[in-house]
Amino acid sequence: MGFAKEFKEFAMRGNVIDLAVGVVIGAAFNKIISALVDSVFMPLIGMFTGDVDRFDEFRIGPLKIGLLIHAVLDFIIIAFALFLLVKALNKFKKTEPDPPAVTKTEMLLEEIRDSLKK
Repeated sequence: MGFAKEFKEFAMRGNVIDLAVGVVIGAAFNKIISALVDSVFMPLIGMFTGDVDRFDEFRIGPLKIGLLIHAVLDFIIIAFALFLLVKALNKFKKTEPDPPAVTKTEMLLEEIRDSLKK
């Protein structure tokens, strides 16, 4: 099998394409959440700390605490939104119910049926 044909089969598999779509949507979603945190949450936190304009430059000694808080808020919001999305998608996912368990009586009846067939 040629290298090009093998690569084409790999690239056209459903999982690879799904992953690529997920990465692109995730990057776009990250921009939305970053804009939300930058324009809404950080100014609110900045009002409480007294540094309304530049919370990202908030420091305690040499430590840039503002950047850390900003990254943590980004992560929490993205993780929560993805949790809600996966939870909603799982609701719509069709699942087949487990087959009912075979009772002792049914097992005995099957054994009798099988022995009568012989």
